[in-house]
Amino acid sequence: MPDKKIKKNCSRQVRRRTLLKGATLGLASMALPSGADAASWEAFFQKHYREMFADEKRDVINRLKQEYAEEYATDFNIKTTKPMPGTLYGYGLDLSRCIGCRRCVYACVKENNQSRDPQIHWIVVLEFDKGEKWVNIFEEADKYYNPENVPEEKHFYMPVQCQQCENPPCVKVCPTQATWKERDGITVIDYNWCIGCRYCMAACPYGARHFNWAKPRILKKELNPEVHYLGNRPRENGVVEKCTFCIQRTREKPGRYPACVEICPVGARKFGNLLDPDSEIRYSIEHKRVFRLKEDLNTFPKFYYFFAT
Repeated sequence: MPDKKIKKNCSRQVRRRTLLKGATLGLASMALPSGADAASWEAFFQKHYREMFADEKRDVINRLKQEYAEEYATDFNIKTTKPMPGTLYGYGLDLSRCIGCRRCVYACVKENNQSRDPQIHWIVVLEFDKGEKWVNIFEEADKYYNPENVPEEKHFYMPVQCQQCENPPCVKVCPTQATWKERDGITVIDYNWCIGCRYCMAACPYGARHFNWAKPRILKKELNPEVHYLGNRPRENGVVEKCTFCIQRTREKPGRYPACVEICPVGARKFGNLLDPDSEIRYSIEHKRVFRLKEDLNTFPKFYYFFAT
């Protein structure tokens, strides 16, 4: 028999889909099982995160802490840290330094509570043959390379993740407004409002969004209990997730780098405030040969690729 928690999580997604299909409040309440507990009712009728007052957010966080403690036997610190004034985050990646070691991928998985089974990776590292010409990099590159040592001779590497677009197409297509762009430039997702329609995945030209087809599996020893409501908190099956520039880290004072930036052994990754003229990311943009992925689509990514020389 399926695990009761999995059935509960699946039914929650079905109930919200039922509501969106035009069910009235009375019909929506009928969709809830007669034995549903108070937490299930509260989760179903939870207001949109952006519409909540401070006390309402506090109640939601307390409910989630209790749910996570019961499910994972771990106490979580769930943050709701707001964007810092005068901040617009940007990311830079030096392609002439990247060695394709994938340490960024593994650090991201560990930091952001991504499922180990089935595997979900927010960062994908693409391998290319030097000297070749490409029409579609996502189709022609090798993302499953597995040599004994990296970097391989006559190859170079290009990590791809959420580009944190200034004009994000994923936001425009979401029927429930479960995803939006915050003032600091980070596009976030409220997993409680995501219905799993995957319109955002179809709209994203970077393949940066990932769907939980099954209940994410994470061992207790692998959990990171320092989370943000709009970032790396445990997700349910049936929702979409993606990179948030480690919102649980970068919005702290003093701000921390994303996990992928900290772990990079060759310093290929740069991160900072685009509005700060003295920031490292601004220096890279102003003094390097910079390009943005698929910039012809007018998504205006805040993720910049460059070459040191």
